Amino acid sequence: MTTAALAQAIHYRGRLAPSPTGYLHIGHALTFHAAWQRARDANGTLVMRMEDLDAERSNCVYAGAALEDLRWLGLDWHEGPDVGGPFGPYEQSRRGDFYLAAWRGLYAGGFIYPCRCSRKDLASALSAPHEGADADDEPIYPGTCRPALHAADISAELASIESPGPVNWRFRVPDGEAVEFFDGNLGPQRFVAGADFGDFLVWRRDGEPSYQLACVVDDSAMQITEVVRGRDLLKSTARQILLNRALSYCDPAWFHCRLVTDLAGKRLAKRHDALSIRKLRERGLTPKAVLTGFLHPKT
Repeated sequence: MTTAALAQAIHYRGRLAPSPTGYLHIGHALTFHAAWQRARDANGTLVMRMEDLDAERSNCVYAGAALEDLRWLGLDWHEGPDVGGPFGPYEQSRRGDFYLAAWRGLYAGGFIYPCRCSRKDLASALSAPHEGADADDEPIYPGTCRPALHAADISAELASIESPGPVNWRFRVPDGEAVEFFDGNLGPQRFVAGADFGDFLVWRRDGEPSYQLACVVDDSAMQITEVVRGRDLLKSTARQILLNRALSYCDPAWFHCRLVTDLAGKRLAKRHDALSIRKLRERGLTPKAVLTGFLHPKT
């Protein structure tokens, strides 16, 4: 469905969702601008959501810089941590009750199971995969803690559990099932559960939900109708479709942007400080230059 058709069918609600773990770079600028433009074209509402779950890496300085840099680019939004709105709070660090309710729903439905694997196995679970050091995906879980029976069939064993506790929890994927969806930018997509991705984390032993769970909970609660983000999150979309189904949420529309890469062909990360919006501003570039890719200082 095109943006125009979507706008006719339902009021369009898009979102910007920066993670305050570093300064935003030009890749973020282009993706967030695409999200802003699609909401604007649909005469819709744009939500700013600060994805600050990673307490060790998130910083209020980066959060403030993200808002400032995006406004410098000419972007604005209708709801967010700085302007309020009916679906707050708009910082994930303040939305723990929403995530806990979702965990309980998944547990009650028998979709998840406890996992006692090491911290090293969990390194990529909290942040969006594109924020990792080099990998763009959560590795396929080998099934070490996966119960032989579906969790719904062994509910008596787990009946005493009322909260996640100091243990990790994984979503049991339907092995062999193809998860298919249409991407508004890249066309038809297809990933096979158990082959392209495995049982993924939804809750960490340190008391935090994973990126996958927090994302679907917030997109549903904030009534997001289209998710615009980088193509490195295509496989995350397949996981989130399974979570939406398990939680009886409606899927939004999907639009994944092509990635900006460095001279070596690798996608940009926040460690590429020379291409951060903040540095480009200091070099004298204009917002138009940043957004069009013509990185020449103004004279």
